[in-house]
Amino acid sequence: MNLKKVRNIGISAHIDSGKTTLTERILYYSGRIHKIEEVRGGGDGATMDHMELEKERGITITSAATQVQWKDHIVNVIDTPGHVDFTVEVERSLRVLDGAVLVLCSVGGVQSQSLTVDRQMKRYKVPRIAFVNKMDRVGADFYSVVNQVTDKLKVTAVPIQIPIGGGVDFEGMIDLVDMEAITFSGDQGDEIHISEVPADYKEKAEQYRHEMLESLSMFDDELMEALLEEKEISPEKIRKVIRTATLSQDITPVMCGSAFKNKGVQELLDAVTEYLPCPTDVENTAVDVDATEKAIAAGEIQENEAKRIVLTDSADDPLVCMAFKTVMEQFGQLTYVRIYQGKVIKGESYTNIRTGQKVRFGRLVRMHSNDREDIDSAEAGDIFAVVGIDCASGDTFCGEGANLSLENIYVPEPVIRLSIEPTDRTGADRLGKALERFRREDPTFHVSTDAETNETIIAGMGQLHLEVYIERIKREYRCEVTIGEPKVAYKEMPTKDYEFNYKHKKQTGGSGQYAHVVGKLKALPEGSEEEHVFNNNISQGRIPSQYIPAAIAGFKRALVKGPLIEAEVVYAEVDLDDGSYHDVDSSEKAFETCGWQAVRDALTKANVALLEPIMLLEVEIPDEYQGSVTGHVSSKRGVVNSATTREGTCYIVAEVPLANMFDYANELRSMTQGKGGFSMEFARYSQVPRNIQTEIVERRRKEKEERLAKK
Repeated sequence: MNLKKVRNIGISAHIDSGKTTLTERILYYSGRIHKIEEVRGGGDGATMDHMELEKERGITITSAATQVQWKDHIVNVIDTPGHVDFTVEVERSLRVLDGAVLVLCSVGGVQSQSLTVDRQMKRYKVPRIAFVNKMDRVGADFYSVVNQVTDKLKVTAVPIQIPIGGGVDFEGMIDLVDMEAITFSGDQGDEIHISEVPADYKEKAEQYRHEMLESLSMFDDELMEALLEEKEISPEKIRKVIRTATLSQDITPVMCGSAFKNKGVQELLDAVTEYLPCPTDVENTAVDVDATEKAIAAGEIQENEAKRIVLTDSADDPLVCMAFKTVMEQFGQLTYVRIYQGKVIKGESYTNIRTGQKVRFGRLVRMHSNDREDIDSAEAGDIFAVVGIDCASGDTFCGEGANLSLENIYVPEPVIRLSIEPTDRTGADRLGKALERFRREDPTFHVSTDAETNETIIAGMGQLHLEVYIERIKREYRCEVTIGEPKVAYKEMPTKDYEFNYKHKKQTGGSGQYAHVVGKLKALPEGSEEEHVFNNNISQGRIPSQYIPAAIAGFKRALVKGPLIEAEVVYAEVDLDDGSYHDVDSSEKAFETCGWQAVRDALTKANVALLEPIMLLEVEIPDEYQGSVTGHVSSKRGVVNSATTREGTCYIVAEVPLANMFDYANELRSMTQGKGGFSMEFARYSQVPRNIQTEIVERRRKEKEERLAKK
């Protein structure tokens, strides 16, 4: 396989920007499918939205992978969800991709979820092309979107096309590299017509071409020289510079089109093969587990540091690959895998670095949405799936001679929780199976049991996230469930420092228990990178080294439940400074209990405050409702950050506590006669005002008493 001809790309965007519609066109023009289906409306629904629920709701819930051939290139495409509730799907896809297409709506521009996707792309250093879609919509404004890409995403947006017309008059685009007009005809836009730039667009095209060359000249001296001397610059030279600057993420090329109206998709595919990286363009590193352990033992590096090595993309080197997504199926687990180095052969065994166990890859398949075809092997740069192996999302597999670990996937914390139980006793087993499956598939979906009430609690990224899982439990497992009120996942934090000096002594005949710790509980600034910090400042063997990990384990256990409403305690630093021990009565268990009790007591004196999740809310409404909607947001303790009006539509961006947003969909619908839409994503945790904190604490106390009374 020639890796230079391979592209691994993701299609990401805000909700309803047309990602799945675009992917459907990519499949059609590359010959993967022979009939275009739409996301909404009659027919079978889009190819990549293969779940019943996705077809019904017209949204993408799980990322779907496929492989297409475009001209002489192989393109692995992953279509990802736009809803922030399924953000982990985007996160884990971008982790294994080399390039991406950021789809933007020509009217909505850069919206809240576009910002989230942009952050994720930057986190994994993924170069991208921006595609301004829906140019056929009334109010389409390509140039405004280009400015927003520069201003809001803080990247250098370089248009390499400009549109001919807009809204209902959208005809095609002008390619600024070759300086030619491109239009489309035929039922499905199959026929591409190349012609001269229309006379009334000549001046505008010249202006934007000059601006494009000026932007590109910053990254190439030859180009700058040619521009200054006003020499003719060949399209090949321009393409080469666009590619180099895109790969180094210095620029984001911007293109335009309308996937729904079949305009501009073939050009985008050409740009993907032309400007986005192949696997050999991307430097991938992994942690060398053996070298890291040696360096830590020798004191060369700290425990949280690692020795890394650069992976080759040769099929002859030992295998290094990552399981980036797992799906539980009737006949076992389906695991999506990206190979970074080496080769996977059907029937061979490979080591799971996390567990240390060898796993046999018995059946390899190439995915096309929900269909699959069997393959015998796969090489570096490939994305495929393995049937029937047991592993977790984010696990690294290595071949003989390699003990390397790939960096894991960033998983955001859940912000909403609710209790769930089967309506009928006989459904308990089915519910258990469903929850176990979803927990393993989705790292942002948490399942726990309330120790006092024995209730099963599920937690996730938002209401839609949990709604979808509840619906899937009912459909896929035929299990009717009763759910409790949604609850906010609060956290607690100390707001002042407190010194502790705690002795744990027990004498019960025979050997007793003795431990003594002295230290300090400190408040970290709100929003710190680290939520918990533990410092061991013991010197001269005041506490033997074998007991220190036990004392720290006790500290950690004390932070699991805070004194206010038994929520997790964050932004806390604990110093262990001194202590004492007994030759006979001290033990690890005694020190763990002592550490736990010391911090538990300290928390009651550290003026603990309650933290609540604050959501970034983006509302899209007809502008006559602006006053009533902003007033309503303010009444919910919300802060409006901006309100902009474009073409009679008002876009409001605000920050609002999640606790006040549970019925917002219905409230907005009734306020705007069903014409308003909104999206919401987690922004940060922030302190609850003291008067509201008192109310929450009192309410939780009463709920706990009622639950215990029921028992």
